[in-house]
Amino acid sequence: MIGHINTLTIVKEVDFGLYLDGGKLGEILLPIRYVPQGCKIGDSLDVFLYHDSEDRVIATTDTPYAMVGECAYLKCIATNKAGAFLNWGLMKDLLVPFNQQKPPMEEGKSYIVYLYIDDQSGRIAASAKLDRFLFQDSDEDFKIGEKVSLLNANKTDLGHKVIINHTHWGLLHEQRLSRPIRRGERFTGYIKNIRDDGKIDVAMHLNTRKKLDDTAETILEELRQNSNFLPLTDKSSPEDIFSYLSISKGLFKKSIGTLYKKKFIRLESDGIYLNTDIPMHKKQETQPAKHSKKASPRSIPKDVWGKK
Repeated sequence: MIGHINTLTIVKEVDFGLYLDGGKLGEILLPIRYVPQGCKIGDSLDVFLYHDSEDRVIATTDTPYAMVGECAYLKCIATNKAGAFLNWGLMKDLLVPFNQQKPPMEEGKSYIVYLYIDDQSGRIAASAKLDRFLFQDSDEDFKIGEKVSLLNANKTDLGHKVIINHTHWGLLHEQRLSRPIRRGERFTGYIKNIRDDGKIDVAMHLNTRKKLDDTAETILEELRQNSNFLPLTDKSSPEDIFSYLSISKGLFKKSIGTLYKKKFIRLESDGIYLNTDIPMHKKQETQPAKHSKKASPRSIPKDVWGKK
């Protein structure tokens, strides 16, 4: 199938490569530069199929950044009368026709596009007019709590507009961010809610308690690996916190509060210190203790980080 990975059998060996059995497509050339060592007639290879500059179906063992039916954040490397050309990881660049650009693309900039087969030429092309290919709402396509692939497309007043599984639009609300995300970044998320109008809300994490425990363990591990000290406080910038721990400032403060209440750390004006006199057995120590009564919260010293 054009635009996808196919498992094809070697049927002929020539000086300039191998010919593979492409079924209805006939014999397909795999150029010699892509031929793995030790291949022989009868072996099967996983190859990506596309058209070369002479409009012949050709195979490659290289994997592109995206395949037909997928979205990707790709850089424009050239423009001409035919359209814009994007780097998608293969020798032949990916064409975005003028009528599929929104706005006109510029060399050096990156764009989120959808890959499709052009009806007239049969070639793989890309489009920045994503609404033509993505569903705006869900008609029993997803379930609450379902794990999905997300691609961050655009920042909005409410949060981030994301592409779900290459097929649907969704919204990641700002308050559900556990860390900063970049435009074009791909990450795993979950279906949080499907509204009455079918619009989809997503989240980076569903189990907040588990995420908090995992983050607390990450902080402990960073302390152990940095001589039991991290130069971070509640006055630290979100950028500094992310550079050390790859988490948001809000999640950082919640996790620090959890560790402080359990006396795993002490907070000083210059940062966080690990309490080495308290024995810990790694991950299990960060799990909430089971008591019949809820323990009273232990407040952070007001003279250290300024707030209780």
